[in-house]
Amino acid sequence: MIELILLIGALIVSLIIVIKSADVFVDNLVEIGAALGISQIILGVTASAIGTSLPEFGSAMIASLSGSTDIGVGVVIGSNIWNIAGILGITATFAGVIKTESRDLKRDGLVTLGTGLILIFFMFFGDIGRIASVFMILLYLVYLWRLIKDQKKFDAEEKVKKEKLVEFDSEKEFESETKTSRMASIDKKKLALVCVGLGGLIVGCRILVYSGVELARIAGIPEMIMGLFTLAIGTSIPELVVTFSSAMKGLHELSLGTVLGSNTFNILIGIGIPALFMSIPVEPLSMSFDAPFMIFVTVLLIVLIKTGGNKLNRTGGLILMATYITYAVLRLYVLA
Repeated sequence: MIELILLIGALIVSLIIVIKSADVFVDNLVEIGAALGISQIILGVTASAIGTSLPEFGSAMIASLSGSTDIGVGVVIGSNIWNIAGILGITATFAGVIKTESRDLKRDGLVTLGTGLILIFFMFFGDIGRIASVFMILLYLVYLWRLIKDQKKFDAEEKVKKEKLVEFDSEKEFESETKTSRMASIDKKKLALVCVGLGGLIVGCRILVYSGVELARIAGIPEMIMGLFTLAIGTSIPELVVTFSSAMKGLHELSLGTVLGSNTFNILIGIGIPALFMSIPVEPLSMSFDAPFMIFVTVLLIVLIKTGGNKLNRTGGLILMATYITYAVLRLYVLA
């Protein structure tokens, strides 16, 4: 009884730490990104996505290396389904709308969909081994290279806009002043607060996951289900808080970018890195139901945004939430 009370207490305290840390992380990350001239969407699919995905990556890595491979794969697939259907569903429902640009959706949405299909492709042949691992990691590096190219294009567009507003004596002077301005506007305190916020997210989530797993074990929940739901939702709380907080502050591209970038990172790195060290077995139901459902919700998200005029509105959010509830009911009570 005392253990149960302590675990519930730890769960509540860790949730408070995560929420506050996410707020600090988002506010300061956005300011630093603005100072460096980084677009919101690229900031979302890189720094924010990777930072908030560390709990999933850590959980999948530890679970896989400790032999609990069902948990490892389950954490990744479950997190990706929850990120789209749960997190974006909740965020769009309460924020009212999440906006994006067509080119960003085309790039990041299709990459997220493509990585899911690649995962299913490798799952189809059985255990996910070293060959698949190397391919996934290289693919992620290619994706990062594409993002760097797009950022350079964004910088060029911003430069043209600024040149129309302000006339400089020479192009050299403009570039020099821009760089100096960017460097000067980066506050070391803000950089430190980003690190503190990220650290709080990781520590808070670690406590949250530990208490959640222990409570699940006390309740007698199976390993795969624990990975798909308990750990997946628990480790995705940073994405939930960062995505929700960003959308409520009007940072729509950061909000969507965090989820799409996180899903890509979860598959290519969250499964790719552990598979370097050991083969990741594929559970039949995960192959036949969970992974295909992950693809379904990704396609559903893209369709909802496209039909909404590059916006995920409240109706779309409700559809995504209903989809996740349907998945949970089927997985827990029908197919279990």
